[in-house]
Amino acid sequence: MIRKWASDLGLGPNLVNPPFDRSLSLVELPVCSFLSPNMNRVIARRVVPNICGLKYARKTFCDEAANLPGSNCGLTNNEPVDKLDSTNNVPQYDIAIVGGGMVGMALACSLASMPLTKQLSLAIIDSNPALMSGRSINKEDPPDPRVSTITPATLSLFKDVGAWQYVEQHRHAYFDRMQVWDYTGLGYTRYNARDVNKEALGCVVENKVLHKSLLSCVQHADFQKTIYPSRLTSMTLHQSSSSAGLDCTSSGTLNAHGSIAKLELSNGSSLYAKLVVGADGSKSRVRELASIKTTGWKYSQDAIICTVEHMEENRCAWQRFLPAGPIALLPVGDKFSNIVWTMKPKESSEFKSMNEYDFVKTINHALDYGYGPNPQSQLSGGGSIFSWLGGDVASSANEWFEVPPKVVKLASDRMVFPLSLMHANCYATKRVVLIGDAAHTVHPLAGQGVNMGFGDAFSLSRVIAEGVAVGSDIGEVSLLKKYEADRKLANVTMMAVLDGFQKAYSVDFGPLNILRAVAFHGAHYISPLKRSIISFASGEQRLPVFS
Repeated sequence: MIRKWASDLGLGPNLVNPPFDRSLSLVELPVCSFLSPNMNRVIARRVVPNICGLKYARKTFCDEAANLPGSNCGLTNNEPVDKLDSTNNVPQYDIAIVGGGMVGMALACSLASMPLTKQLSLAIIDSNPALMSGRSINKEDPPDPRVSTITPATLSLFKDVGAWQYVEQHRHAYFDRMQVWDYTGLGYTRYNARDVNKEALGCVVENKVLHKSLLSCVQHADFQKTIYPSRLTSMTLHQSSSSAGLDCTSSGTLNAHGSIAKLELSNGSSLYAKLVVGADGSKSRVRELASIKTTGWKYSQDAIICTVEHMEENRCAWQRFLPAGPIALLPVGDKFSNIVWTMKPKESSEFKSMNEYDFVKTINHALDYGYGPNPQSQLSGGGSIFSWLGGDVASSANEWFEVPPKVVKLASDRMVFPLSLMHANCYATKRVVLIGDAAHTVHPLAGQGVNMGFGDAFSLSRVIAEGVAVGSDIGEVSLLKKYEADRKLANVTMMAVLDGFQKAYSVDFGPLNILRAVAFHGAHYISPLKRSIISFASGEQRLPVFS
C-alpha cells in the first residue's frame, strides 16, 4: 500500500529500497554517539581550514546527480560568468539556515551540540522579530492556541541537545492516556503509556515555548552564529573559475569543482555559504529558487484551533472522528486544553464568527453526545470478537470508555488554517537541502507534522557530522542524499498513514463504518497491535506492524 501510494506521488522505485546506507537511523543512534575519540583525533589531523581565495563564476542551481531522468530538482540553464571583486568583504559561512522557526532552530541546536559540527559557522536568516527581541514568556499569560504534540522520540532528542531544560521552565503538559472513537458509536480504543512501559505518551507544548527554548539553547551555545533579521530574495551558485579561486578540500588539495552559494537578502546584504538549508515553511523561498518541484493536493477541509478551559485539569488526549473531520482535545497544562477541529471551510467560517457561548456549547456537543451515540464499554473480553486472544484481551478490556471533560470557557482567539498535503520531489540538490514544512506538509489529525520536521533536523545534523568526520564537502549531493534517503522513507510512510486515515474517516458508508469499528476493536483488544501503534506514533518504529 505504501509503495502504491508513493508511486501515485511520483516518488520513484527507490523509495522503499533507498540506495544509501541507512545506518544512521533517527531511532537507532543517539546524537553524537557514532564518533569515537580515535576518530576525533584522525579528524583533527585531516581537516584543513579553507584558506583559499575566492574568485567565482556564477552557475544556476543544478547538479548532475540530482538531474537524473525524471528528476525535477535544480535549474538547467547556465548563466554567464560573473567575476567577483577580490576585495569584497561578503561574509562566508559553512551553513546558512533560511528560516529560524522551530525546525530551523532545532537544526542549529543539534549542530551546536556535537563536537565536530560546533566548529562550523552558521548564518540564520529570518525576519521574525522574536529572534532578536529577547523578550521572555510570561507564565501568567493564557496559552497560545498554536501548540505541538511532542513524541517521546523527539523529546529524547531535545534532551540530548540540551533544549528540553528550557521547555520545563514553562507551561507544558505530559499525557499518559489517549482515547480515540468515532460518531457511529460502534467502537473505540484507548492507549495507555503503561502498555509500552512508559510514563507518558507525549507532551503538548505551545509553539512559542518550543521556539523560545530552542532559541535559548542556540544563544547559550558556544559556536559561531549570526542572525540576519531579513528575508532571502535570491540565491545563486558560484563556481571557481581559476586556480586562484579554487577551493581547498579537507585533505588540503585543491578542488577544481569547488563552488559556494551566494544569498542576497531583502535588507541589501549578502553572504556566501557552503550549504543552504531551507527551513522556511510550506511556501519555501529556498525550494522555489532551487526549482525543486512538489507533489500534493488540497483537502476540502480547514482546521480551527483555539485554547479552552475546564473545571478540572486534563491529563488525557482525546480524538473523535466526526462526519466532516476529527476533533482533538489536547491538554496544555493547568486547566487548559487545546482544540484542533477539522471541518469543511463553510463550517469553519461559521464557527470562527460564532459567539463564545454557542461555540463552547458546540465543542461539548462534538466531544460528547452530538452526531451519534457514545460507544459502550466492554466490561470483559468475553463478549468481544477478539476473545480468542485470551490474556492479551484482559488488560485492554478494562480500559473503559470515558466522556471528555466539559469545556466551560474559551481562553483564546480562534484561528483557521486550510489543510493540504505536499511533498517535495527531492530534498537535496547541490548546496541546497530542505527540512520540515519546506519538504512536506501533512494533515494534523495525529499531530505528527512538527515531529517529522524535527526528525529531519536531527537526521541532517548527523549526516553533516558524518561528512565532517570523513572530510567531505558538506554541500555535495552525494552526502546530502544520505539524509534524503533516511528521511524520505520515514516521512512518506507517515504521510501515507495519515492520508489513509483522513480518507477512511471522511466517508459515511455502512460497510465502511463496520470495518472502522473492527479496526477500533482490533487496536483496543489486540495487545501486540496496540503496542505497535503506540511505538509508531511515538516515533520509535517505522511501520505499524506486529512486533
